[in-house]
Amino acid sequence: MAPLLLLPTILLLSSPYVQAQQNITLGSSLTPQGPNSFWLGGNTSSYLLAVWFNKISDKTVAWHAKTTHPDTALVQVSSGSCLQLTSNGAPSLQDPIGTEVWSPELLGAAYAAVLDTGNFVLAAADGSTKWGTFDNPADTILPSQVLTPGTKLHSRIIATNYSNGRFILNLQNNGVFFYTVSMPSGHQHELNWSMPGNTTNLVFSETGVLYITWDDGRQTKITSGAMSSMEDYYHRATLDSDGVFRQYLYPKKFSNLYNQAWSVLDFKAPNIYIPRSYNNLAVSNNQTTCVCLPHYSFIDEQSKDKGCKPDFQPPSCDLDEAGARKLYTFKMMSHVDWPGGDYKQLPNISNSLCQQLCLTDCFCYVAVFRDSDNTCWTKKMPLTNGVVGDSVQRTVFIKVPTNNSPQSELLDSNRWKKDKNYWILGSLLLLGSSVLVNILLISIILFGTYCTITKNEVLSLQSPNNIGLPLKAFTYVELETATNGFQEILGTGASGIVYKGQLQDDLGTYIAVKKIDRFEHETEKEFTVEVQTIGQTHHRNLVRLLGFCNEGKEKLLVYEFMVNGSLDRFLFGDLRLQWNLRAQLALEVARGLLYLHEECSSQIIHCDIKPQNILLDGNFTAKISDFGLAKLLRTNQTQTNTGIRGTRGYVAPEWFKSIGITAKVDVYSYGVILLELICCRRNVESMVAEEDQKILTYWANDCYRCDRVDILVEGDDEAIFDLKKVERYVVVALWCLQEDPTTRPTMLKVTQMLDGAVSIPSPPDYSSFVQSLP
Repeated sequence: MAPLLLLPTILLLSSPYVQAQQNITLGSSLTPQGPNSFWLGGNTSSYLLAVWFNKISDKTVAWHAKTTHPDTALVQVSSGSCLQLTSNGAPSLQDPIGTEVWSPELLGAAYAAVLDTGNFVLAAADGSTKWGTFDNPADTILPSQVLTPGTKLHSRIIATNYSNGRFILNLQNNGVFFYTVSMPSGHQHELNWSMPGNTTNLVFSETGVLYITWDDGRQTKITSGAMSSMEDYYHRATLDSDGVFRQYLYPKKFSNLYNQAWSVLDFKAPNIYIPRSYNNLAVSNNQTTCVCLPHYSFIDEQSKDKGCKPDFQPPSCDLDEAGARKLYTFKMMSHVDWPGGDYKQLPNISNSLCQQLCLTDCFCYVAVFRDSDNTCWTKKMPLTNGVVGDSVQRTVFIKVPTNNSPQSELLDSNRWKKDKNYWILGSLLLLGSSVLVNILLISIILFGTYCTITKNEVLSLQSPNNIGLPLKAFTYVELETATNGFQEILGTGASGIVYKGQLQDDLGTYIAVKKIDRFEHETEKEFTVEVQTIGQTHHRNLVRLLGFCNEGKEKLLVYEFMVNGSLDRFLFGDLRLQWNLRAQLALEVARGLLYLHEECSSQIIHCDIKPQNILLDGNFTAKISDFGLAKLLRTNQTQTNTGIRGTRGYVAPEWFKSIGITAKVDVYSYGVILLELICCRRNVESMVAEEDQKILTYWANDCYRCDRVDILVEGDDEAIFDLKKVERYVVVALWCLQEDPTTRPTMLKVTQMLDGAVSIPSPPDYSSFVQSLP
């Protein structure tokens, strides 16, 4: 559908400073014409009747009108339509020829009003509500809104298309249920998650907490608003188009441009699956995305939930085992499964035999193996209801063509044989290629002279062979313009200052520009190492390097911009992240370090892991930043000797001893951060009244030895409720903080312990040695 145009008959103003509501009298009307109509106009012809946030630049829709039966269709009108509060007390939305396309089923309202809560109501003469948007939600609920049994939230198709999507959150008398539906039939599939019980209401409290009330008086939190005040932030909770129920906040005051966006405060993210979405996976966490299997591609890039198709020919049933091994191999994936598609179950066999049986079976595309009982499943096409997540205890083997397989060539040759149009296209391409080659040869000759003159002015750093990725080489003028003359400082580091900027591209991409302002020989070396190092890294939990500038003495690095800034502002300030999000951040930082230590082609030691160097994107995903102090090790090295690096409170004890430095220094720093995430306080707090609590690492050890880990999270109800995980995380931190580096676990072991995948013995007593804080 065309981009939607919004009719803000209903303006959402949740600020305590707004004026009292103004009643809308009977007979009032709006049309999408004229400067004072409050319709937003444009070059499209579709209009949407909606409630939006009016005092922010992002005019976010909180409610939109649907037909009488909300499971069917979206209400759209064209230019020339009219919304009128009729004399019988009901609003009527009519198309240009006067046909009514939407009206609530009620009579007798005396007036309409927009409440400060964002609820648009039709009221009787005595002020009682006869109809309101709060009682007829779309995909979003707002503070003070209460959903009663029989109410549904229905996601959109995509963020910019407000028609009903594939996910429903349904509040019923016997519980809260989340499920997917087929479109457009609306057929309900099995539940993704539920909270069964005798339900009374789903409440979004005025303090920003979402919870379920039960008939026995209990309350069960869905999300928590503990980190934000209602006076300083707008709040909403939306069942997004990817099937995740998220709570968002938006700052009312813009003292820092970092905060001018909706941020995810909390989310309810089940393991989503898309029914009858073939050969793909729906990855659900803070963000749900569909991804194709290796050697598969989307049927429709614009509608990825339609599934994926294989990019190779089906396996032949005429192949023997030797032929099958020549043409096919397996890609292994963990924590993945497709509940549909099984056609064989083979108990009590080995992992290798499971793969062998699938390899020689022409119907088998995927083999699934469960280690706990040595069970093997073989799956045929299509693979349906794919899910991925830590709770999915499966190892899968995906049959794909080998590197020397002729499968892709066979596909291409068959296509040329079957369609003469490909011959015509091929001839045109060949002719065009010849012309293009001649043009390129001439260009190379002409351009060669220029390159010869200027090549000495460009460091070898700009060579793709040195960088490893196609990083963009920015000019200094470009970055000076993007940062408005390097005005807004985001932060400072050991090697330079970081500025906020915005590129002059089609998307207006925001960037963070690190300017090396003390250029010396060592700094130049550090700059080269940083570009080479980060340019070859790519991980969800690492800040991405977009490009660089290398003009004379001007050395700058261009990074992706992190909307929510650094972790320290959410740990040590007034804002407080809820416990399950802090636990997720701890795991994400661990995974980022694991990538640096063990999954890069060259091992990277960060050397300055601290909350200030952990940035958060708009979805509160943790990303490790600032590789300016990283020490790059060659693959045949195990340790290095260097000067003391790092930040007070996070530095490992071996920095002060004449021993080699290994990746275990990062493990130590991570242990400190893990405790800070658990307790929401700095490692060193000199202002704490109790002497034994001033150093967090010592205090946490004492609490653990006394079996009183609960003291560390006192006042944090969610953490107290999840005390077993809190204790597990504390034990992992104490292992990371061992004085002897060889005793500390690797980051691989750390992630396994955090996940609960391995048992964790009690760590040696941290107080058995004395360490002076740096």
